[in-house]
Amino acid sequence: MTEAAAISQTPRFWGYSLYGGMLAMAGLPIYIHAPFYYVEEYAVSLAALGTVLFVLRGLDFLQDPALGWLAARLGARRGQATALAVVLLSCAMVMLFAVEPMFWPLAWFAIAITVLFTAYSFLTICFYATGAARGATLGRGGHVRLAAWRESGALVGVCIAAAAPVALEAVLPAPFLGFALGFVVVALVAALAMQAEWPRFRPDLSVVGPSVREVLADPTARRLLTIALVNATPVAITSTLFLFYAESVLQADGAEGPLLILLFLAAAASAPIWAQVAKRLGAKVALLIGMALAMGSFAFVLTLGPGQLVAFAVICIISGLGMGADLTLLPAIFSRRMAELSPEAAQGFGLWAFVSKATLALAALIVFPTLDMAGFEQGTDNSDTALGTLVLLYAALPTALKACAFALLALTPLKES
Repeated sequence: MTEAAAISQTPRFWGYSLYGGMLAMAGLPIYIHAPFYYVEEYAVSLAALGTVLFVLRGLDFLQDPALGWLAARLGARRGQATALAVVLLSCAMVMLFAVEPMFWPLAWFAIAITVLFTAYSFLTICFYATGAARGATLGRGGHVRLAAWRESGALVGVCIAAAAPVALEAVLPAPFLGFALGFVVVALVAALAMQAEWPRFRPDLSVVGPSVREVLADPTARRLLTIALVNATPVAITSTLFLFYAESVLQADGAEGPLLILLFLAAAASAPIWAQVAKRLGAKVALLIGMALAMGSFAFVLTLGPGQLVAFAVICIISGLGMGADLTLLPAIFSRRMAELSPEAAQGFGLWAFVSKATLALAALIVFPTLDMAGFEQGTDNSDTALGTLVLLYAALPTALKACAFALLALTPLKES
C-alpha cells in the first residue's frame, strides 16, 4: 500500500478513543487509587506517599522532554517502542495493585510508580504526536474531530477507573487485583487497535522536529503551554479537593462517588458537542465558551451549603461541560500549532505532557499546606475558618485562575484551519 493510499484511508477513530481511554485509566490510579490502597492495605503514611508523588514530579521535569526527544528519533521503531511501553505500563499496574510488596512497601510503591509514570509519559507523547500527524491529513477541523474521539475515550476511561474498584468490591474479594488485571486486558486491546497507525504516521528521521528550545521560542506555542498550565490547574485543584468538599461542606453522606462520576460523564458526553461547536464557531471561540461555563459553575459553588446535593449535581454537569471543552479543544489547538511548526513535533508533546502533570503537583503544593494551616482535618468537625478556607480553595481560587486563562486565550491570535 502506498503512503498516499494509507493517508487517504479513514482513520480508526475508535482506536484513538480506546487508546485514550486506556491511558486515562492509567492516570487516575496514580493520584487517587494507589495512595488509598497503600494506606489501607500496608499502613503506609499518606504524607510519605504524597512526598514520593511530589518528588516524582521533579523527575518529570527532566524526563518528559527527554522522552519527547527519544520519541522523535525512533522512526519506524515507534510501533515496537510503544508496544514495549504498554507491556511496562501493564507490569507496573500489576506490581502496584496485584502483587504484595516483596520489600518495604513505600520503596515498592516508588519503583512501581516510577515505571508507570515513565511508560505513561512516553505513550502519551507518542500518541499525541501521531495524532497531530494524522489530524493534519483530515482537512479543515481534522485536529478537533480527532481530539473529540480521543478525549471522549479518555473521559470514559476516567469514569471506568473511578467506578471500577467500588463496583468490583461487591463481587470480588480483591477489587484492586481485578482492576489491575482488567487494565492489562484493556491495554492489550488498545495496543492492537492503534497498531496500524504507528507505521503510517511514524517520525520521518529526515525531518528534524523543533527542539524544546525552539518550541518555547515560538510565541504561540509558548502562550498555549502557559494557557494549558493556568487553565488545567483549576481542574486539578477541584479534582484534588472534590471528596473533601463533598464530605465536609456538602455532607454528601456517601453520594461523593456518584457525583464524581456524574462530573466525568458530563465531560465525556460533551466532547462531540464541542467538536461541532468548534466546527461552526472555531476552536478558540468554542473553548472560550467552555471556560465561561466552568467559571460560572465554580463561582456558584460559593453559595452552597450542607445538603444541597441537587444543586451541586447540576454544577457537576455544568463543570463537566466546561471540562469537556478543555480536554477536547485545547489539545487540538496545540496539536495544530505543532503540525504547523513541523511534521514531527514529539518534543513539543513532551512539554505538553509535563505541563499537564505539573498542574496536579502544583495543586497539591497549593491546597494541602493551606488547609493544614487553617486547621482542616478530614473526617472531623472543622471550624468555620477551616471550612471557609476549603470553600475558597475549591471554588474561588479556580474561578480566578480560570479567568486568567480566559484572558490569555482571548488575547492570543490563533489561525483557524
